[in-house]
Amino acid sequence: MGSFSFKKEERILKRAEFINLKINGARHFTKNFVVILKQNRINITRLGITVSKRFGNSVKRNRIKRLIREFFRLNKQQIPKGYDIMIIALKESNNSNFLKVKEELGELLLKDDGPFS
Repeated sequence: MGSFSFKKEERILKRAEFINLKINGARHFTKNFVVILKQNRINITRLGITVSKRFGNSVKRNRIKRLIREFFRLNKQQIPKGYDIMIIALKESNNSNFLKVKEELGELLLKDDGPFS
């Protein structure tokens, strides 16, 4: 059984990494999210989250970030290793709950014929 923690090395933290991922990554769209994927040269899948101020106040922005992080933390064992993933929350997703986030992102990131093949 794997670890369910969300370690610092599993996060995209530097602005340059976000920009590189945004320019060179493959985009996939869902109803409420834009998911950008790019292979990295390390054997760790890393996550970066972007939520614009247009999304809402800080309470709403932080809530959606917590929901996305929780989805990643619980499902990172099923996501293939060696990818950088950036998830951009669109304004329409500000009334999401965990089940909606899990359903939408799981449909994209956890399916067998998903963007990783």
